[in-house]
Amino acid sequence: MGTVGQVTPQEMHFSEPLPLKSGAVLPAYRLMYETYGTLNAQRSNAVLVCHALNASHHVAGTYAGQERSEGWWDNLVGPGKPLDTERFFVIGVNNPGSCFGSTGPVDANPATGRAWGADFPVVTVEDWVDAQARLLDALGIPQLAAVIGGSLGGMQALSWTLRHPQRVRHCAAIATAPSLSAQNIAFNEVARRAIVTDPDFHGGHFYAHGVVPRRGLRVARMIGHITYLSDDAMEQKFGRELRAAEFGYSTQDIEFQIESYLRHQGDKFSAYFDANTYLLITRALDYFEPAREHGGDLARAFAAARGRNFLVVSFTTDWRFSPARSREIVKALVDNRISVSYAEIAAPHGHDAFLLDDDRYHRVVRAWFDRIET
Repeated sequence: MGTVGQVTPQEMHFSEPLPLKSGAVLPAYRLMYETYGTLNAQRSNAVLVCHALNASHHVAGTYAGQERSEGWWDNLVGPGKPLDTERFFVIGVNNPGSCFGSTGPVDANPATGRAWGADFPVVTVEDWVDAQARLLDALGIPQLAAVIGGSLGGMQALSWTLRHPQRVRHCAAIATAPSLSAQNIAFNEVARRAIVTDPDFHGGHFYAHGVVPRRGLRVARMIGHITYLSDDAMEQKFGRELRAAEFGYSTQDIEFQIESYLRHQGDKFSAYFDANTYLLITRALDYFEPAREHGGDLARAFAAARGRNFLVVSFTTDWRFSPARSREIVKALVDNRISVSYAEIAAPHGHDAFLLDDDRYHRVVRAWFDRIET
């Protein structure tokens, strides 16, 4: 197995406004994307990879002159890997509202000339899918061989089969759900409150004040990171290990190694992620519920996906997007007599398992892609 090597992000500009599900409109905008492999003469071997909350278009490969710049799914995408770039033309795209180059809150609002900030229109999973479809139009790709994503990316993959069913033949939805549970929405709300109550947030217009609400971002990331790991994974990695030899008997200082780890993750995240983007993306997670427009009936929602071929993968210790939620998707597909393969992987890592090296998981994905004709 190899790597796609050094890659260069590409940029696509769109002058036609993008109508959003909220009723708002995103004016002229740009999308950042990367491609790996070669598009065949029939233009039939394209695979779209949809990213999760804090990821981007940089799915695989490395950047020249940058250490540790591997794409977030580099272990899955590349020559000879489960998503084989010797067979498929793989596309990673950064969604509108993000902070990795596509038009987002840090960009100028054409109506005011100032950064959008909190005025950036609320975006949904469906809006992102529509933006991705426009990118495929511009690339001259009428139909995808497959769309794949994990977590929030899995929601986008599912939405593709409902919103543009004739433009995608296969769909892989990994470690995802047909909607967020009340508990998940609660975690997102606590994280958002941490950000908006930071004195440096300034109602979302902190750019004009030359500050960043780092304290809120740190706490938001710490909350989120706890939900990505399983209790077993945290116990194995940290347990009750102390940072020093003895208790310091302090309510402010770090006592346990797990505290040090979470603070490190929060510090790292707050140095590169945009606070308004975090609010937008967690809201998009909250809003996703394809059954809502069908009286709460998920099977009716997935009737639009007939004729597609699905892979659904879950992980036993993923309590944020539990296997039970994946089985809801599987049942809705089976109720519609839609072809679906389901794998429930016994992995100790929690939600983050979809990003990690697990031979059983990768063999499932590889076998599924091996059956896809290009």
